[in-house]
Amino acid sequence: MAIYLGDSGYVELKREGLNTKLVSTLDPDDVNVARKRFSFDFEVDSIITGDQLEIYTEDGSTLELVDGHVYPDGRWYCNVDQAGGVRLYNDFASALNGEEADALPLVVPSRSIPIYAVTRNSLYRCIAQVSDYSMTTARETVDLTSLGEEFRTNFSSGLISGQGQLNCLWDYEASTCNNTEGDTGAERSHYLAQLVMRTQQGASFDGRFFLKAPGRAAIDGGNSYGIDDAIWWEAKCVITNVAMAFSASEPVRSTVDFVTSGPIRLRTGAVPRYLLQEDSSAVLLETGDYHLELESD
Repeated sequence: MAIYLGDSGYVELKREGLNTKLVSTLDPDDVNVARKRFSFDFEVDSIITGDQLEIYTEDGSTLELVDGHVYPDGRWYCNVDQAGGVRLYNDFASALNGEEADALPLVVPSRSIPIYAVTRNSLYRCIAQVSDYSMTTARETVDLTSLGEEFRTNFSSGLISGQGQLNCLWDYEASTCNNTEGDTGAERSHYLAQLVMRTQQGASFDGRFFLKAPGRAAIDGGNSYGIDDAIWWEAKCVITNVAMAFSASEPVRSTVDFVTSGPIRLRTGAVPRYLLQEDSSAVLLETGDYHLELESD
């Protein structure tokens, strides 16, 4: 009999893309070439550091923003500073670090350019510094007294809903977490505190909550099995509360409460990951992502 200890679970998060586009005008005065920084006329907290931002011109003309870029649109990772200024990067980890030296060089537009911007986030990344989490699932009780027999049969089980809580060591800086996939960066728990205050996009994310992480084997009678199998909950979640606990000489801790807003599934087997070529190498995308993720059913 195999007994699992609570040491192989972790949480993955996929940022949700904007359902509506942000409308603005890129003026020459908005771009600071020396600081590799520009500004938007968007509401505060519309975009958050680490978002993959797609910017395109309204009239299809060249997007005069990144040096050497001669296309009407582009997609980069962004870092947003305290004053709302934006720097662009080719990869997620660099965007979290926010170093000026790693930012893409910019050019001053020759005119005022009407632009649109949306966030496009398609990769799951682990949340760093999670100490523990809980997940509760419940089936809704449905009153069927006024329904016919056919409808009673279809709806007698009710709907499954869920809620949970994440406890994290509060982390403002970029860091790594023990996940066997070795992705290009980890979400910091500080992002969840920013997400709950997001204005236009809302406080939702796609989550994977692992009971057994891939790559961990169970030992039974000297034989190992289940190395490639994982067990996890998968659901779309909405953050309802973020609390910070401060105590002298103790690490700052963050408690995040959430509810599920759609179907919740308990899945087993191989985790949907990345599309590989015949030689097992990853597919490199022109958008700056290191690999192409397979869509799960």
